[in-house]
This record gives sequence, C-alpha cells and structure tokens, in this order.
Amino acid sequence: MDGEVRWTADEGYVGTTSGGKVFGIYGESSPSPMEMVLHSHAACSLIDVIVGLKERAGDIDSATVKVESVRASESPRVFTSINMRYIVKGDVPEKLVRRLIESSHEKYCSVGIMITRSGASLEWSLELES
Repeated sequence: MDGEVRWTADEGYVGTTSGGKVFGIYGESSPSPMEMVLHSHAACSLIDVIVGLKERAGDIDSATVKVESVRASESPRVFTSINMRYIVKGDVPEKLVRRLIESSHEKYCSVGIMITRSGASLEWSLELES
C-alpha cells in the first residue's frame, strides 16, 4: 500500500492512493487525520459485519455504526476509549451479528486492532430493528 499527501496553498492537504483515489484532509469540508482514523475504524468493522451477513443471511436493509471517542488531554492526543453502537435493520439473527462484531474487533479489523493495541479501550452495543 502506497500513497502521498501533499499540501499547496490553493488546495490544502490532499491525499492520493496508489490506485489514484484523491481525497481532502484537514480542510473546511474534510476530516482531520484523527477523525479519519476513527471513521476508518467504524467503516472497517462495519465492512466485516456486512460481508459476514451477506455471506450467511441476505436479508439486511441497512446498518450504521455510531462511534464516540475520548482522547488523551495532553499530546500525543491518542484515543483512550472508543464506544461503537451498531444499528442493524433487517431480518438477521442476533447471535450471528454479535459473533461477526466480536470477530471484527478480535481478529479482522486491522484499524481497530491497531487502536486497541495502543491502549484504547473498546466497548460496543447492538440494536436490531425489524
């Protein structure tokens, strides 16, 4: 995985992936690096859950992860705790969804595992809607 981040007076900070995807960073309409990490954690885990559900139970209407975090008060302002609230709508088995979330946090979501291995605590909850 490669890429670059460049700064110019006109564009601010712009990231480009090795595949050519371009995105803003730390601007008026783009997230800060820490916001990107937090949202990447949520996206990484939600991807794990959705992929697992599609392989096993195809009747999912929507899924959302609401994420809250606490950061250290002094530099470096690392995450100290993260709370994720999964909201899944559809006819899916609760036991399966819980197992997929646990597996995501324990062995598949590399973003989240980096965060928790750095010392942040992680809590999550699940709300199923029909």
